[in-house]
Amino acid sequence: MTPTRFQYPSPSFQPYWESGRGKLQLSQLEETPSLAAMEELAPRYFEVDTLADAVVRETYVALGFPEATKLLEKAFTADFPREKYPNTAQLIAEMEVVPEWFDRTLLDFGSMLCQRSGSKGLMVLRNYCLMGGYESAAINKPLVYTGALKKGAAKRLRETTEFWIQVVGPDAYEQKIMHRYALQTRLMHAYSRYMIETQTDWNKELWGRPLNQWDMLATNLGFSLVYLDGLRAFGFAPTPQEITGLFHFWRYMGVLLGIPADLLPVTESEAIRSLYLWTMNQPAADADTVSLAQALMEEPIHADYPRFMWQKRMVRKIHLGYNAYFLGENSCKNLGLPYAPTRFFIRNQVKRQLRREMYTLSSSVQYLRSVNRNRKTQERIVKRFFKLKGKLA
Repeated sequence: MTPTRFQYPSPSFQPYWESGRGKLQLSQLEETPSLAAMEELAPRYFEVDTLADAVVRETYVALGFPEATKLLEKAFTADFPREKYPNTAQLIAEMEVVPEWFDRTLLDFGSMLCQRSGSKGLMVLRNYCLMGGYESAAINKPLVYTGALKKGAAKRLRETTEFWIQVVGPDAYEQKIMHRYALQTRLMHAYSRYMIETQTDWNKELWGRPLNQWDMLATNLGFSLVYLDGLRAFGFAPTPQEITGLFHFWRYMGVLLGIPADLLPVTESEAIRSLYLWTMNQPAADADTVSLAQALMEEPIHADYPRFMWQKRMVRKIHLGYNAYFLGENSCKNLGLPYAPTRFFIRNQVKRQLRREMYTLSSSVQYLRSVNRNRKTQERIVKRFFKLKGKLA
C-alpha cells in the first residue's frame, strides 16, 4: 500500500542529490537506489510502534496525564508495578535487553564525537538537522495536527535540544538517561498519534499513519547522517571510529525509540541509501512547511535570552547565515528563508576548525581534553538559552 504523499522524484529534495554535498554522498554508493526499492518500503508509512500505543492506552488514557507521568517516573526501577501494567512492563523489559550487536566502545566514540562538536554541533543540530527537516511537508504534518505552530518553535527547539544533549552525555548509558529519555519521547509520539487519530480528521490514505516507522527512520538519520554531514561542512574531520560509532550510537538509540533494527543503518553508505530512499518520494514543501520554518526563524526574537532586542536580531541573523550555509539557496527558498549574506563569515570558522582538528586528533590526551572542554561549552549554552535546571548528563 502506498500513500498519496508518495511523489517521485521529490520536487523538494531532487536538487539536493543532483548537486553539492548530496551528489557527493550519492557518488559513494555503487548504484543509485531505484524507484522499486522505494515502493517496496512504502508500506512502512502505515507501520507504527504498536507496543508503545498499547502502553499509552494502559497509562495516559486510562489514568490521565498527571498520574501516568508520575507512574512512569518509576520505570527502570524495582518500584514499578510491572504485574499491574503488563504492556508497560513488556516495553520496559524490551528496552532493557542489550542487542547482541551492541558495542560499548563504539557507543562511546559516537557520544564523544557529539560532545567534542561543542557549540558548532549545536548550530548543526538547530540550523541543518532541525530546520532542514521542515522541508518535508509530510513528515511534519503531525506537528501541525498537534498544534506545534500554536505552541511555538521555542518549545520544540528546547525539547529536541534537551533530548539530544542528555542522551549524548558521558554517563547517559550507565545512568539509563538514554533509556528514560527514549521512553519519554517514544510515549510522547504514541500519545500524539493516539490524539491525532482519535480526535482529528487525519487522512491516513494521504499521509500514512502519523509518526510512522519510515518517518521515524528519517528523524534518526537527521541525528546521524545529516549531523555528520554538517560537522564535515564545518571543518570537522571525524575519525573512522567516530563515524562508525555515531551510526552505532543512533542505531541503538533508534531501537530504544521503537524503530525496527532492520531499518536502521550500520554504515554511512547504508545511511546515504536510506536517506535517498526516503527523501526522493517526499511531496513539495507547502504552507505548513513554511510556517514551521518561519516560526523557528523567529524563535530568537521571542526567546528569554539574550536580553536586548538588538542582540536577539543579531542572533536571528547569525542563524539565518548558518541556514543558508548548510541548506543552500534552493532549500532556503522552499522554506521561505532569506538567503542571508552572513553565510560568508562561516567560511573563516571552517578554516579555523580544520586547523584545530589537526591538534585535537594529534594525541589521545588532546582528544579527551577537547571532548571535556566542548561538552562543558554545550552545557553552558543550553542552560543559558533554555533555562535548564540541574545537572546535565
